[in-house]
Amino acid sequence: MIKFLFGLIIGIALVVGAGFVYLTRGGLQMSVEGGPVPLERYFVHHALARSIGSAEEDKSPVTADEPTLLAGARVYQENGCMGCHGSYGQGPTAMSKRMYPHIPPLLPPAKGVTDDPVGETHWVVKNGIRFSGMPSFGTKLSDTELWQVTELLHNADKLPASVQQALQRK
Repeated sequence: MIKFLFGLIIGIALVVGAGFVYLTRGGLQMSVEGGPVPLERYFVHHALARSIGSAEEDKSPVTADEPTLLAGARVYQENGCMGCHGSYGQGPTAMSKRMYPHIPPLLPPAKGVTDDPVGETHWVVKNGIRFSGMPSFGTKLSDTELWQVTELLHNADKLPASVQQALQRK
């Protein structure tokens, strides 16, 4: 029994020591130029899904009509969303390409989050995403404004011409 415990302690120490050497000797690249480190996508996906939880089932209290979408476009422009996520008809922004993880474009021609549950998008806008550069707007915007911009993003692939025009970089 003592040999087993001693072997277990030595095994744990070796794993911790190897991890320390890996991290401190340049094994883990922190550059934004590289791709994800091993298991990064897996852990991030599951952590985010756990954080969002049942919020993805939330239903929007606002209708996706033209006035709501125009209000959402105003919120999108006035709160810096356009600077990172882009304007209508543009591809990824220069800022997006310099960040890691890359900032996804949310308006056409990109797909954005149009196929995500509306409650999930609302949760992300309200709470932000840790370690990604996506800030929380939950204390800055009213709940109505949060839902307006959520509806804008959820319906980005079928926006009326007036909203498309409002979302073009001037």
